[in-house]
Amino acid sequence: MITTNTFIAKKESVKHNWHIIDANNLILGRMAVKIATVLMGKHKPEYTPHVDTGDFVIVVNADKIRLTGKKMKEKMYYFHTGYIGGLNERPFEWMMKKSAERVIMLAVRRMLPKNKLAQKMLTKLKVYQGPDHPHDAQQPEPLTI
Repeated sequence: MITTNTFIAKKESVKHNWHIIDANNLILGRMAVKIATVLMGKHKPEYTPHVDTGDFVIVVNADKIRLTGKKMKEKMYYFHTGYIGGLNERPFEWMMKKSAERVIMLAVRRMLPKNKLAQKMLTKLKVYQGPDHPHDAQQPEPLTI
């Protein structure tokens, strides 16, 4: 009989670190992939799919992200009100003016797994438009992309 010692993380033993990303002049999709990986904990050797092993991520300068190609003018966000004929669309430029934080949150949320654990992971993402954030006490480490 062959026995293997597969490590499975327990939620009590997981240590959550804090990371900070300066979104100034970063491409939205590439940044969102890195953020989703860190939120899930896939960058750690003790990653376990059913346990939240990810870290906290702070994103500053969210209003200075960029897109490639003509997406800045052509990208649309769709949502449905629930009523008949209630499909609404918003252009990327409008979303950036109204809430740049929401653009990053949507991009990251759609890259997380589609389960209940994803909501817990998304609460560990903190996004701010300017360069200031209230999480200095956690001593976040810079995350390079």
